Amino acid sequence: MPTEKNILVLNCGSSSLKFAVINSTTAETVISGLAERLGSNKATIAIKYNGEKQVVELTDNNQHLGAIEYLVSDLHTKGLSDSLTAVGHRVVHGGEVFTSSVIVTEHVINEIIRTSGLAPLHNPANLVGIQAAQKSFPTLPQVVVFDTAFHQTMPQHAYMYAIDRDLYTGKGLRRYGFHGTSHYFVSQEAAKHLQQPPSETSVITVHLGNGCSICAIENGQSVDTSMGLTPAEGLVMGTRSGDIDPGLIVYLMNQFNYSGKQIDDLLNKQSGLLGLSKMSNDCRTLEEAVFGDDKKLKEQAKLALDVFCYRVAKYIASYTVALSHLDAIVFTGGIGENSDYIRSQVINQLSILKIKLSEEKNQKARFGAFGEIQAPDSQFKVLVIPTNEEWVIAQDAARLSESK
Repeated sequence: MPTEKNILVLNCGSSSLKFAVINSTTAETVISGLAERLGSNKATIAIKYNGEKQVVELTDNNQHLGAIEYLVSDLHTKGLSDSLTAVGHRVVHGGEVFTSSVIVTEHVINEIIRTSGLAPLHNPANLVGIQAAQKSFPTLPQVVVFDTAFHQTMPQHAYMYAIDRDLYTGKGLRRYGFHGTSHYFVSQEAAKHLQQPPSETSVITVHLGNGCSICAIENGQSVDTSMGLTPAEGLVMGTRSGDIDPGLIVYLMNQFNYSGKQIDDLLNKQSGLLGLSKMSNDCRTLEEAVFGDDKKLKEQAKLALDVFCYRVAKYIASYTVALSHLDAIVFTGGIGENSDYIRSQVINQLSILKIKLSEEKNQKARFGAFGEIQAPDSQFKVLVIPTNEEWVIAQDAARLSESK
């Protein structure tokens, strides 16, 4: 057995592959990288190692497999392949079958395929990564960590839609939630910071990035979350609309002859910050416009961010209903960790809950900073905690592979 306990973590998307080798004992990231634009003639793989970054073009027709084969060769060249003890995979949708991480078996593969209809853009791509890793590392345990697993503790009144119940019992149509690995990680870190057992800690975690979700966590367990059957429900996001009147869909179909694909493209790719601003889905670009000199762009960007922040604040307030007590509100994700403007705009709308920010602390909590940003007279703590989903995957892969 290798003396190091290194885990290869793979997050395989439809056109990208994010990866890292993480020491499951020390949490050190040994090597990391990203293969992107897979399936195009501009596919590349970038690898960061010992402070240096190398970018290589991928010309193999089967580029997902080609990217993993290149990674395997590079790990061997660097003398790292023998240190691997397992491979951990992110899988978006586990349906109701998986409530925790599992070692890959034929049954697990079949269930990932079966639930692909609930995540057609994600699960098939995740499966490509698993099968490529099995081919490249046939002797290593393969472990899958599901985005939906953490939310399987939601009570029925939180996950059921008020539609014909047969659609749940016969077709599995219910709220599942996503970003579970991130919500789990930051809630655990919040409990450590508060010096409380996770089983006695209740927080509202706010994951804001291109995809956004909120989770109410009661004594360490997810009891409600904003995403639903798909990642499109809930908050305003980079290009996703979040909550809308379902009648809007019928109206577009009946009055303007929208097809299912047109509606899907509209709500998932042309809405959110991009649709409202008509500028960008990137929060940084919109913030620059808000403080810029172009009056028209300023108005468009401000409206988009105002809607975004209002929806976040409204969800935070509503999720106090799901909790018996609240220890802290936790911001994470690319926007949640770095945008003091967004955090300020959100928290300033929660004055009825007597939640207040220290603007000085808020401005300092950026670029990986961890800490409290509430004012001294705030009723509740407000934390900024950088997420680390790869570390959760590495830990689960190490734990399950050792018990095999």
